[in-house]
Amino acid sequence: MTVLDPPIVSSLNPTAPPGNVAASAVGVSKTYGSGDTVVRALDNVDVDFVKGHFTAIMGPSGSGKSTLMHCLAGLDTVSAGQIYVGDTDLSTLSERDLTLLRRDHVGFVFQAFNLVPTLSALENITLPMDLAGVKPDTEWLDQVIDTVGLTDRVTHRPSELSGGQQQRVAVSRALASRPQIIFADEPTGNLDSTTGAEILDFMRRAVRELGQTIVMVTHDPVAASYADRVIFLADGEVVDELHAPTPESVLDRMKSLGS
Repeated sequence: MTVLDPPIVSSLNPTAPPGNVAASAVGVSKTYGSGDTVVRALDNVDVDFVKGHFTAIMGPSGSGKSTLMHCLAGLDTVSAGQIYVGDTDLSTLSERDLTLLRRDHVGFVFQAFNLVPTLSALENITLPMDLAGVKPDTEWLDQVIDTVGLTDRVTHRPSELSGGQQQRVAVSRALASRPQIIFADEPTGNLDSTTGAEILDFMRRAVRELGQTIVMVTHDPVAASYADRVIFLADGEVVDELHAPTPESVLDRMKSLGS
């Protein structure tokens, strides 16, 4: 299967072709507290995330990387600027509409697997759609399950699966509804290096073979090297980016940021 690389767009100058951006931040700032105790977590951030691209967000502790992801995913509000998912400005949505957008158009993968122990792997994968009253696309669901290598494990409960298999279920759950974008927060943090590499390889395949869009926060240069592009934050600002990263090139950039 031939996979074309998506166009490269600079995070420092968000000018992606119309319709080609899965999510973006425009002039986004986020502050906590006030007066002498104010903390500026994000400071006038402009960044685009192109459809069909795997992007990692990195930075020293306190750089704002998790805050940026939470704002992009609609899990936190911004103090200034706009967050877009597709062409929808999240600041214009009511709480109900924001909940529906997260449910229908955004996928989440977290360090904790967050699986329901009494449900089978398949039931965990389809749970968000079941709660929404949406019938899964059987062909797509089968393709996801086959790609992640869970075909012979779909009837097993989480306690009968290894940690890597449980995270595969979590990633499959995020993919099952074909969201516009998937946000992953340290998705391999609870896994050994071998299992983590398997999950990262699957996420990369989901982008290249299934056309998904993934944004991952990580502190690990090896994990970031699986991405097509790495965005670096420092003191709440986007300060650099790297395309076609390697563990060595990512580590060098992080060292220059004082991580």
